[in-house]
Amino acid sequence: MKSAVETLNPTRVRLTVEVPFEELKASLDAAYKKINQQVTVKGFRQGKIPARVIDQRFGRGAVLEEAVNDALPKFYTEAINEAELNPLGQPEVDITELKDGELLAFTAEVDIRPTLEIPDYSGIEVTVDSVEVTDEDVEKSLEQLRDRFATTSPVERAAAEGDIVTVDLEAKVDGEVLEDGVAKGVDYTIGSGQLLDGIDEAVTGLEAGGTATFTSELKGGSAEGKEAEVKVDVTAVKSRELPELDDDFAQLASEFDTLEELRADSRKRLERMKKFDQATQAQEKVLDELIKLVEVPMPEKLLEDEVNTRKHNLEHHQLGQMGLDLEKYLEIQGKSAEEFDAELKEQAEKGIKTQFILDEIVNKEKVSVGQEELTEHLMRRAQSSGMSPDQFAQAVVEGGQVPMLVGEVARGKALATVVEAATVKDASGEVISLDDEDEDGEAAESAAEATTEA
Repeated sequence: MKSAVETLNPTRVRLTVEVPFEELKASLDAAYKKINQQVTVKGFRQGKIPARVIDQRFGRGAVLEEAVNDALPKFYTEAINEAELNPLGQPEVDITELKDGELLAFTAEVDIRPTLEIPDYSGIEVTVDSVEVTDEDVEKSLEQLRDRFATTSPVERAAAEGDIVTVDLEAKVDGEVLEDGVAKGVDYTIGSGQLLDGIDEAVTGLEAGGTATFTSELKGGSAEGKEAEVKVDVTAVKSRELPELDDDFAQLASEFDTLEELRADSRKRLERMKKFDQATQAQEKVLDELIKLVEVPMPEKLLEDEVNTRKHNLEHHQLGQMGLDLEKYLEIQGKSAEEFDAELKEQAEKGIKTQFILDEIVNKEKVSVGQEELTEHLMRRAQSSGMSPDQFAQAVVEGGQVPMLVGEVARGKALATVVEAATVKDASGEVISLDDEDEDGEAAESAAEATTEA
C-alpha cells in the first residue's frame, strides 16, 4: 500500500491511498463467504456455492463492493498511522479507481488535531477575591441552620408574612375554569414568591376559611402566559417558630455543646468554602489567560458538531426536564436566537481550545493518571450524575468511556500544573499559594471538573 498526505489547512488533510489488488484477498474471501450465507442457488448447498457461480448469478461488482467496504477502514487506519496523524471525527472517503485484479485507489479527507506551540506560561498573573469571613457571614449561616429546625403550629388569626397557609386554588380564563387550573391542599409560605404573582397580597390578612380573588399571569399549564382570574380559599394558617439561638440549639443541630463552638465551626467551614471558591476562580482565570497565549486553529466541522451537540442537549434534556422549549427559554433569558447562537458558538470554541491546549500540556509535561486518581474522579462524576459508583462505573466500561475519564483527570492535572506556575494574587495584592490548601489533591480534581465543564 502507498499513501500520501496533502495538507488542506492546519486542521484538515487529504490522504491519497493506492492498494495493490492482492491486498484485498482477505476481504474478497470474506465477501464470498458472507454472500454464500445469504443466498441460495439450486444445485448447491448453502455456504458451498463456488465463487465463479456467485460472480455469474449476482455479479462480480456486488462482491467487489462488499470487499471494498470491508477493507477500507483497515487501509484508512494504516495510512493514518503511517502519517502519524490524529484524526477528529469520521473521514470523507471517495473511491477514485477500482480495477478488478489490479488496483484500489481512494482519497480520504479528515479533520486532524492541530499542532500547537505551548509558550512559557509561568508569566501568567491573575487576581482573585480575598478570603474574608465576616461576623455577618457567620450569623447568616447560623440563621440558615436555625431555619432548617423551624417548627410550625396552627394559629387562629389572620395570615401574615412568613406564615404558612394551606390553600385551594381555582384559575379561570375568559370565565371558564381550566381543566388543569384547580389545586387543593397547597402549602405556601407568604413572601416566598414561589407560586403566583399576586397571591401574597391576596392571602395576607385572611384567616382560615377566608376567600379572595386576584389576577395573575399563569406560569405553566395549558394556558401558560395568559391572564387568569384566580380564586384562593385559605383552609389553614400556620406560624413558623424558630428555635432560640443558644447552647440547646447547638446541641440539637450539631455535635457541639455550646453556641460559641458551633459559631467557631461555622466560621471555619465558611473559610474552607471561600478558599475552595478562590481556587476555582483562580483556575478559571488562569485557563482564560492560557487560552489567550496559544494560537489554536479551529476545525470547522468539529466546531459545527460541538455546537449542534450542545444545542441538542439543552433542548432535549435540560430544558425538557424543566418543562421549557427553546423559544420560552430565550424569552426568559431576554436573548434573541442570534445572540444565543453566538454565545453557544463561543462556548463551544472555548471548550475545544481548552481540550487541545491541555492535551498538549499533558504530552509536554508527561502527565500520568493513577488508579486512585481515576477512582476519585469516577466517584465524583457518579455523584453528580445521580448514579451509584457501581452503576456509573459499569456504564463507563460498557460505553468504552474509560479513556475519556482518564483524559478528564489528565487535563485537570495539566491545568493544576499551569495554576501552580502562575502568580495568583488576592484583591489586596497579596500573592497566595493554592497548594497550601490542597492536602487531598482537591486542586487537580476541581480542575478536572472545571475542564470537563468547559
